[in-house]
Amino acid sequence: MATLEQCRSALDKLAENLATANGDLRSAAALDRSVSCWITDLDTTFIGRLVDSRIEDVTTAPGPPAERAQIRLAMTGDDLVALVDGELHFARAWGAGRIKLEAGLRDLLRLRKLI
Repeated sequence: MATLEQCRSALDKLAENLATANGDLRSAAALDRSVSCWITDLDTTFIGRLVDSRIEDVTTAPGPPAERAQIRLAMTGDDLVALVDGELHFARAWGAGRIKLEAGLRDLLRLRKLI
């Protein structure tokens, strides 16, 4: 099972990847939205803001998200680490129910380029 530190490191790596992306990937992530990622097996939520292809102001809170972020993810710590390391394909994991993604329709359409 991934630790909280490994999950934080994976989110930092994801933020770095988004910040250095180019072309369609960068434009897809160029949103200004609140985001949350609930790590179900650790019962911890990472909360932040996606701004101009960067994830900023990331904090942690115990349990599921207390407030409804505009983009919401839920997964295990192992799946987060595998996803960021390129070992887990997002669309397959999402289709299998291993990763849950909730967002408004407009955001989902833009985020599909990231998926």
